[in-house]
Amino acid sequence: MEVKASLKGYRVSASKARLVANQVRGKGVEEALNILLLSDKKSAQPISKLLRSAVANAEFKNEEQNAGIDIDSLTVKTIYVNEGNSLWRIRPRAQGRANWIQKRSSHISVVLADNR
Repeated sequence: MEVKASLKGYRVSASKARLVANQVRGKGVEEALNILLLSDKKSAQPISKLLRSAVANAEFKNEEQNAGIDIDSLTVKTIYVNEGNSLWRIRPRAQGRANWIQKRSSHISVVLADNR
């Protein structure tokens, strides 16, 4: 059985969030949460919240459908980070010029699977 959770429009670039997502891919949920707790990256905390949300979805699905999901044996089957919308801003430069600044965002999705 699989459960999903997603986070849309988080204000960090996708390449920076992928560094953290690659660390927890394929790990058990408890081990992944420990890795995220010790990480210094900005995107570690929201990915940790996203994992907890997916576990809560699994618990709810288990109660509602009697699916027989074992919460302790859940693993991170897939986690991927896609590019979201970008905010475009202007930075004033010398001699009346301007540079465009792109403030990126990302969409993060996680799928947990029962490892039995």
